[in-house]
Amino acid sequence: MKKVLMAAALFTALCFGFNKLNAQTPAGSKVGWFDIEIMLQVMPEYRVADSLTQIYQRDTLGAEYQVYMSEYQRLDSTLKADSAKGSVSKTVMDYNNQQKQQIYMQLIYWQQISQQKAQAYQQQLLAPTYRKILAAYKRVLAVKKYDLILKPDAVEVGSKVENVFPFVAKELGVTLPPGLTGDPNQALNDASPGSAAGAAKP
Repeated sequence: MKKVLMAAALFTALCFGFNKLNAQTPAGSKVGWFDIEIMLQVMPEYRVADSLTQIYQRDTLGAEYQVYMSEYQRLDSTLKADSAKGSVSKTVMDYNNQQKQQIYMQLIYWQQISQQKAQAYQQQLLAPTYRKILAAYKRVLAVKKYDLILKPDAVEVGSKVENVFPFVAKELGVTLPPGLTGDPNQALNDASPGSAAGAAKP
């Protein structure tokens, strides 16, 4: 649900962001609005992959963190005991200390490391879905013959764009959230500073 709301929010960004559109686009060009990453979040497979990724973070990565923590504590205790003995060779002490420092760095940057691993895991799960969306998108492009496809942050008031999401969704047999089914041209006109909806209230 959170991801679907995110997709709707990105549609809102199209309506109210008013960022740059290529001024060199020839008059009469057929322009579409689409983003594969947003479409990916609408797919049923995304919710499954998201749930599996959370399990992976909790079970696999959580267990991996505990292994690092246990090994760090073991090496720390070993180094303290060996130092107290005074009979352990410097080579062994240096080696154990080096191992301890390497594990320490893993622990320090574990949040970043675990996020990268989780993202890679999710991308692997979603690779077939991404390819399916891309194939449907290409079929739509072959029929519609767009001259240019824009993402949500590349459209401004006055742009004439066609919402490509419904066409791709139809190819895929999925239902879009309301925020991705509307007419972006109407939304942009409604949000225009000169329109009744966009005019500032006294």
